[in-house]
Amino acid sequence: MRATIVGGGVIGVSWAGLMAAYGIDVVISDPAPGIEDVVHAGLAELIPSLADLGLPTAALADRITFEPDLARAVAGTDVIQENGPERLDLKHQIWSTIEAHAPAHALFLTSTSGIPATDIATALQSPERLVVGHPFNPPHLIPLVEVVPGRQTAPEAVAAAVDFYRSLGKKPIVLAKEVPGFVANRLQAAIFRECVHLVAEGVVTEQQLDEVVTSSLGQRWAVSGPFLSFHLGGGPGGLPHFLEHLGPGLQKRWGQLGTPDLDAATNALLSEQAANFGGTIAELAEARDKAQIALMKALGTAPSEENK
Repeated sequence: MRATIVGGGVIGVSWAGLMAAYGIDVVISDPAPGIEDVVHAGLAELIPSLADLGLPTAALADRITFEPDLARAVAGTDVIQENGPERLDLKHQIWSTIEAHAPAHALFLTSTSGIPATDIATALQSPERLVVGHPFNPPHLIPLVEVVPGRQTAPEAVAAAVDFYRSLGKKPIVLAKEVPGFVANRLQAAIFRECVHLVAEGVVTEQQLDEVVTSSLGQRWAVSGPFLSFHLGGGPGGLPHFLEHLGPGLQKRWGQLGTPDLDAATNALLSEQAANFGGTIAELAEARDKAQIALMKALGTAPSEENK
């Protein structure tokens, strides 16, 4: 199988490393000067995590080639995973070129974090081919891929996308409707808003807030999400009992949540406290990735032998 990765940034490199580790020949198309050095540096950082997942990493870079000309990059490919800038005009240019030169069987996937497939597909003669495959960063580690069809996306394209992502050890979730920001980023935005409020109000520091999350909600939600947690929290009566007895208090608390602004003063405070995490970005990322992999192995969500 051959895959074309459009865009060699953080997301593109992560996808490329994962696909190459699964034996896919990858072509990266990105006209940026020096992109080969950037990608190879990024791959070097990914390899320890991929190896910890049990994926083969020997000669990983040999499976990855570069073609700055997009038309040539997609010729003869089986899958396109587009990771271009979040600008609709650029998405239209990219996908018009892809459609004109990619094989008829090629799977059209976009990693967009917020632009609906319906809007991107207006540039296509065959809009039924395009589907959003939005990963949660970093794609080579986090299992989730939100698969979001547009209004004209064919069911066959959705099914093919799900099958492809499962073959990479991912957890594809098909959304029934297009909604701005999809699901995971909307949840992240809602929670982070209250995080910013609590830090800005001096209730806790960033580091204390992170410990609250990783010592409670993070551990709980890793094994049972918000709805199952509250269903279990309702005792024998389940979620109906929970909503009847605890719902009114929960709704009252919604009205007490903060609505902070990311103004200059707030950004300065957040940036100042971020310097207190006790390590460089590279060191913190390495520690995070090791802990993430250990968690995935404990939960059984790491890649399994059958799809390596």
